[in-house]
Amino acid sequence: MSHPALRLALRLLLATLVLHVVLVQPNHPDAMTWRALAVFPLELPVVIFGLLALGNGAVGRAGRSALVAALMLISVLKAADFAMFTALARGFNPVADLVLVGAGLRLLTGAIGLVPTILAVIAALIGIAVVAAALWWATGAWARVPVRRGSARGAAALAAMLCAAVATAEIGGAMGRWTLPANPPGAAFTARVGVERWQQARATLTDLRLFEAAARSDAYAGAEGLLDRIDRDVIMVFVESYGRTSLDTPFFAGLHRETLAAAEADLAARGLTMASGFLRSPTQGGQSWLAHATFSNGLWVDGQTRYGAALVSGRQTLFHLAQDAGFHTAAVMPQITLDWPEGLVMGFETILAADDLGYRGRPFNWVTMPDQFTFAALDRLLRDEDDDRNLFIQIATGTSHAPWVPVPELVEWEMIGDGTIFNEMADAGDPPDVVWRDRDRVRAQYRLAVDYALRTVFAYAARHAENPPLMIVMGDHQAAGFIALDDRPEVPMHVIGPADLVARTEAWGLAPGLTPEPDTPVIPMDRMRDLILDTFTSGPDARRES
Repeated sequence: MSHPALRLALRLLLATLVLHVVLVQPNHPDAMTWRALAVFPLELPVVIFGLLALGNGAVGRAGRSALVAALMLISVLKAADFAMFTALARGFNPVADLVLVGAGLRLLTGAIGLVPTILAVIAALIGIAVVAAALWWATGAWARVPVRRGSARGAAALAAMLCAAVATAEIGGAMGRWTLPANPPGAAFTARVGVERWQQARATLTDLRLFEAAARSDAYAGAEGLLDRIDRDVIMVFVESYGRTSLDTPFFAGLHRETLAAAEADLAARGLTMASGFLRSPTQGGQSWLAHATFSNGLWVDGQTRYGAALVSGRQTLFHLAQDAGFHTAAVMPQITLDWPEGLVMGFETILAADDLGYRGRPFNWVTMPDQFTFAALDRLLRDEDDDRNLFIQIATGTSHAPWVPVPELVEWEMIGDGTIFNEMADAGDPPDVVWRDRDRVRAQYRLAVDYALRTVFAYAARHAENPPLMIVMGDHQAAGFIALDDRPEVPMHVIGPADLVARTEAWGLAPGLTPEPDTPVIPMDRMRDLILDTFTSGPDARRES
């Protein structure tokens, strides 16, 4: 073989390798194996014969531009899928999830710092540019191969037939003609990813219209006498990242079950009654606000589009209805550090975000303040105030949010003050960028952080045992699967308070105490609004008669 022919062969081999790697790019962590490189992408011959048919003229360059743009778009979507499956155990929705980019960057900044985050973003942009340049070169290498007109027509015909085969094998499966695994190990079907994302975008827009229609229909709107059986403050506690793994996975259950048992004995000795069960959360690994919205709206809010629809639908949340019933409604949200206009339409009369709670201590990386300070601020700013109305409060913990480093310790409640007592704890231990190099260490920190959150909640309940509020304590979502070692979207729930009120939840199927039985029924979180309204309202049915 002559040198020009050898150089051409090597160039085409390298160009084919570039196309192959891009086409087999995994979009799921389970497919991130060396076996993925051995998968033959059905789109590869379509691309090659199509480039041969187009050539390198004006039409060919336009075709190459469109091809590279399409491949880059799908490559970015695959990367987004990979990130979302890793963090939230679901794929990326191009319509609903774009708003999460900013939240993800803030979280990354809290975990590894501002400068590393900026460098990571720059590296990602450079990576995209490099891949685009490599694709442009690789497609050009094949487009410049000299082909006679007759051969070009044959290549075009062959490309068309292969394209039809790919459509049948991949796109047809995605369109539902038969069932194929969505993310087969070691494979990532490029054509199908593109079609699925297009279908997903269309379905999301359709679902939005349906959701808005359903949200405007509410059997409780205008009902009278709601929640009249409650004669005290009500506190809904969302414990960040508290999932069923705390009860079922030995690595976590050994510590967390011990904490639950000790708290149950302590609270029972103080005269409190407890019942526990499980909820099914609409999210996993993050996006706590979806769980909050599902719980309060009584609608299944499992994505940003539905979340936005709930906000603008006019649907009355549990807090709207509690406010109409005469409660002072409030949200205590220590992790809210930016403007939160959504809170204004969720039914909260008072919103206490991070800057409103009076914390003067050092942050615990991304976590703004220890949970114990948040509960102390709840008393100081709300429950100790002179108000004839009972309170109806949503409070979210923060310490058990990633990166789970460092984990504070409980202190005497009277010593909390402005929070500077926690400064030494905030600087303790290795920083997140060191801990997160070892997943076993991350899991150990997660276990400690959830345990701290639980001990704080139960210590708060014990502190107010003489005049107890009604507390409904629940996880917002399970942690990401690689942390929780459990992919179920289930979270524990505990009802704590005086015996007469807790007894009314018997119909929910809860188990006595703080540790539910394994076969305790799992309640979808979107049922909780209506269950609470029906359970604590006089009469056979709280719903307004139509």
